[in-house]
Amino acid sequence: MIWNAFAIAVREIARNLTRAFLTVLGVFIGVAAIITMVTLGQGATVAVKAQISNLGSNLMLLRPGSGFGFRPASGGVANFSERDAEIIGEQIAGVAAIAPVRSAALSTIYLRTARTTPVIGTTPIYFDINKWVLAEGRFFTNADLRSGGAVCVIGETVRRELFEGGNPIGAKIRIGKASCEVIGLLKGKGQAGMGDQDDTIIVPLATLQRRLVGKASSHDITQIVISGKDGMNGDAVIAEITLLMRQRRNLQGNQDSNFSVFDTRQIAEALGSTTQLMTTLLAAVAGVSLLVGGIGIMNIMLVSVTERTREIGIRLAIGALGSEVLLQFLVEAVTLSCIGGILGILLALGLCVGLAQLIHVPFNFNLQINVIAFFFSAAVGILFGYAPARRAARLNPIDALRHE
Repeated sequence: MIWNAFAIAVREIARNLTRAFLTVLGVFIGVAAIITMVTLGQGATVAVKAQISNLGSNLMLLRPGSGFGFRPASGGVANFSERDAEIIGEQIAGVAAIAPVRSAALSTIYLRTARTTPVIGTTPIYFDINKWVLAEGRFFTNADLRSGGAVCVIGETVRRELFEGGNPIGAKIRIGKASCEVIGLLKGKGQAGMGDQDDTIIVPLATLQRRLVGKASSHDITQIVISGKDGMNGDAVIAEITLLMRQRRNLQGNQDSNFSVFDTRQIAEALGSTTQLMTTLLAAVAGVSLLVGGIGIMNIMLVSVTERTREIGIRLAIGALGSEVLLQFLVEAVTLSCIGGILGILLALGLCVGLAQLIHVPFNFNLQINVIAFFFSAAVGILFGYAPARRAARLNPIDALRHE
């Protein structure tokens, strides 16, 4: 009986293809939008976590203020000193390596090309902690650090923007108010949840302090990068660092910490949760299209019942049961919504492949979300098709046969 109902539904749909297409358009768009949003959102989450892992293993970041960003001392929150970094390295057993960082956005000029670039002043161990790999040249050394040598290592984005893809090794660029020789080019890491990792210039900390921006205070370190030992308890190390820094910053028990400690796991989880939340909200908005599509199916099915009243009357008069008529129209509504669901899945696959390449996130085919979206579209057909089907099943055969 279900097969016969399906055959009749297909025949009726084929009889009015244009109307059928317009009917399923809402379901079609809704399913495609939901699958696309969820798939790209999951891809973005994977990309963020992968890029965070590129920052370094067992990596922890100590920053002034709360949240991922830092607030400068002028905003009421003191930065750190180089001595803070030394004390952490000496007194926290779980720390394998530590690098003080001072950052600034400075104008950079090479020949006739100029731009503003994030500049980092730090120590040579910073490259190991953050898993930086050289594409060409060399890293600066402790000798360069002690002498405050006018040398720098640049990222791939800086090479592309300043040198138009050429070889930068040995060239001199002007950074702020001083000239620096490019001695190394970093292998690209790409975009991350924290921005373009390759848009950077790294110089010895003493060079930044003495030549580029000056050293007005001993508390000029804007970030301390910490690498934990293998097998460490991250939460325990963070707790030790927090206690030590509260003591060094003379914070009382009733005062909130004016600094933050994060590890890469926490950063990845926080950014991943934000991405997933945005994905869920966008998918929910897209889901409204499914409801709109369901209303469209209900309207067309009501019209179909009116158009086929005499046909329904004849079927009822020759012995068809009301349940059989209800099943016929319900199957037709579900068939319409399932066609919309299948078309939406096909469109979503094409959109996901194209947009994933455009926004540089991995395309991960998720069978589960595709199956859920398809069955949800079928549920929409049942939900919105039941009222018209019930109306058809409850027609009086005599009144239906008299219908003009």
